[in-house]
Amino acid sequence: MLACMEHTLINTIISSIIAAFILGLLAKKLKMPAILGYLLAGIAIGPHTPGFIGDVGLAKQLAEIGIILLMFGVGLHFSFRDLLESRKIALPGALVQMASATIIGASLAFMLGHGVVSAIIFGFSLSVASTIVLIRSLEQRSLLTSSGGKIAISWLIIEDIAMVFALVMIPVVAEIMNGTQDADSLQIIGIFCRIFFKIALFFAFMFYVARRFLPWLLAHTVKIRSEELNTIGTLAIAFGCASLSYIIFDASLALGAFLAGVMLNESEIGRKSAKNSVQLRDAFSVLFFVSVGMLFDPYTLVTQPIPVFLTFLTIVLAKSVAALIITRLFKQTLEVSYAVALGLAQIGEFSFILGGVGLAKGLLTQELYNLILAGAMLSIVVNPFLFRIYDLLVVKREVEA
Repeated sequence: MLACMEHTLINTIISSIIAAFILGLLAKKLKMPAILGYLLAGIAIGPHTPGFIGDVGLAKQLAEIGIILLMFGVGLHFSFRDLLESRKIALPGALVQMASATIIGASLAFMLGHGVVSAIIFGFSLSVASTIVLIRSLEQRSLLTSSGGKIAISWLIIEDIAMVFALVMIPVVAEIMNGTQDADSLQIIGIFCRIFFKIALFFAFMFYVARRFLPWLLAHTVKIRSEELNTIGTLAIAFGCASLSYIIFDASLALGAFLAGVMLNESEIGRKSAKNSVQLRDAFSVLFFVSVGMLFDPYTLVTQPIPVFLTFLTIVLAKSVAALIITRLFKQTLEVSYAVALGLAQIGEFSFILGGVGLAKGLLTQELYNLILAGAMLSIVVNPFLFRIYDLLVVKREVEA
């Protein structure tokens, strides 16, 4: 038993990779998305099924590494010009889509007999898309640098920043609800202003300092002519900026890694460094899907079938329709609108984090948290099939043209 505890990290990694490989291979043999196999692998080694149980906490931390590398790689395909151009639709689009999904999700929670605060947290958890699922879908179709891809990624960044605000505010709401702190509106406004100021300061730091320093650092490393150091240097930049974002500026790890990539994208040497993290990124992104499966309790599908189905519809149908309407109102092409709408029709890591914090603070019930996990699981499974519809629509329009 002691030996097993001493090797918890090793056992979790080994079991996750082996199970993901076997079930991912089986899924592909059956002409299903490999993601389905990875999710089933997580269920197989998770705490809700018999047999070996992996460490869910460790799996989630390993998955976070994949998210950091993933967002760093996406940033290497972006520029500040792309972000500024996309903001005209991404900012209002993300806010309206998140508001509509939150209202629909909260209404569902009300119908199930839950309180106002629990309902709002539940609805907000359903409004934010998964970084990994979206980017993998875009990458597989070479859409990252397309108009739809750029809008979707910018949309995701807005959601990321909104989640930072939500995660900071939940403990404050919990203290007010528990009577340990007075509901002072000025204090709440002050907290919002502090968060906004820190995020703005982080953007300014990355634009004026990191934009010059990071390419210089990579260029200096290349002169040493060591492939090993080049790779380590690239990873150090990704993880260093992610940590700086989280520890100093109270932003997310993913946002810091993304902006580091954006800064490096403006130099040739930075673009070449993107290749150094691809294989590690793919390996750790698999662990994300395994960790989702480990969190999911399959018995929720049996005990709460109707709430699960309604939660799933809120994520897949309500969010995608809202995104489709918004993009069409901004006069985007059907291809762009479909790419954005389908890409956002799922939830993932931030939903778990927000729901987990709400659960820990007593603001969210276990029942609603299980629905968030079930909705995430089902939406992630269905998302690749939705993009097959996108493929058919694009091909059809090209034939007609």
